[in-house]
Amino acid sequence: MTPQAAPTPAYRRLSVEERRGQLLDAALALFAHRPPDEVSLDDVAEQAGVSRPLVYRYFPGGKQQLYEAALRSAADELRLCFDEPREGPLLTRLSRALDRYLAFVDGHDTGFSALLRGGSVVETSRTSAIVDGVRRAAAEHIMSHLGVTEPGPRLGMTVRMWITAVEAASLIWLDEEKQPPVEELRDWLVEQFVAVLSVTARRDAQTAELVEALVRDA
Repeated sequence: MTPQAAPTPAYRRLSVEERRGQLLDAALALFAHRPPDEVSLDDVAEQAGVSRPLVYRYFPGGKQQLYEAALRSAADELRLCFDEPREGPLLTRLSRALDRYLAFVDGHDTGFSALLRGGSVVETSRTSAIVDGVRRAAAEHIMSHLGVTEPGPRLGMTVRMWITAVEAASLIWLDEEKQPPVEELRDWLVEQFVAVLSVTARRDAQTAELVEALVRDA
């Protein structure tokens, strides 16, 4: 008996949201490993397995609109990195958040560098605002875990400085071929968080109380 061929899977038309998500995933995959100004709509169409006119149908603003949409998608993923349940010691929570953040950096190395360094032909005030939104969200999450609703200027500046240091360390880590090992980098960044808070605590009573709580919680 001649074996029957396996049935061909039925074609399923994607919904508008599914198709848009497919195109964004394709764009993010390209932006993860190539600077944005080196990615064309033809590249995105090929990556998604669709035609260039279809990409334009969903993103009539062309590459700029697609890049901003992809950037918002990446920003949403980065925000989730710091969305850690308030369970267990604070520094353990921070370590878990950094694990997710550094995993994102590792998986989107070239695109992450292009995003934070700027200089892309598709960089605008809107794209800069998207990146700044991630930083603000990270600061808000950290303050929430610290149990602070109204941070003073010194504490607020310290947390924002540390977030900037994390970004800088991530870029240097990529330049140095991802050395030291990511677990060591994570622990180092957590230690730096405690260190900068300790320095600020010498000048700020609010931060001093937090440092005492961190020591008790460790």
